[in-house]
Amino acid sequence: MRVIGQDGAQLGIMSPDQALRIAQEGALDLVEVSPDAVPPVCRILDYGKYRYEQAKRDKESKKHQHATKVKEVQLSPKIDPHDLGVKIEHAVGFLCEDMKVKVTLKFRGREMAHTEYGFQVVQKFLAEIAPYGHRDFEPKLIGRGINVMITPLPRNKRAKHPRAEGAEAVKSSPPPQPALVENNHGNGERHIERPAKPQPQAEPKSGSFANNPFAQIEINR
Repeated sequence: MRVIGQDGAQLGIMSPDQALRIAQEGALDLVEVSPDAVPPVCRILDYGKYRYEQAKRDKESKKHQHATKVKEVQLSPKIDPHDLGVKIEHAVGFLCEDMKVKVTLKFRGREMAHTEYGFQVVQKFLAEIAPYGHRDFEPKLIGRGINVMITPLPRNKRAKHPRAEGAEAVKSSPPPQPALVENNHGNGERHIERPAKPQPQAEPKSGSFANNPFAQIEINR
């Protein structure tokens, strides 16, 4: 077998007994790392430390793996336009969160006689979400339903979420300003004035009417 030392140096080809004796002299282990090689490759190392470092590397690699989530949206051939809009809104939200969307349209009873209506609904759905995702394959009729998988577009090619655009528009719009009034006094001078702020009405004194019906009556004595 070919033996590699603890420091990675090649120790050459030797018998198993000779390699094991070298490992025992250093209080280390002899581990076969490439059994399919000719001759097999073994390494002298601390097996406990080797297992710890390997488990640590596996844990780090799993952290960087992105688990793809799939959300399902169910349709029907006779879906109401408002309900279809709600389904589209949900699908757009999933795609903007980097999730795949599985669209399923199911036929019931005699609806199987006119599957073209189901395909029309699915095509309309796909056209609405085209700025956010693309189909992995053409819609297929499988059993009593139509299935299609949608993958989100890359972030740099994907349209912004409608809710995010609405929030930005509200933040960027300036507060309403009062209208300006232009006065021309006939002497060539123009004055621009802001309308006066409405003055709060004085509260009626206690014991009197807010709108006194006798205020305008003249009394002749």
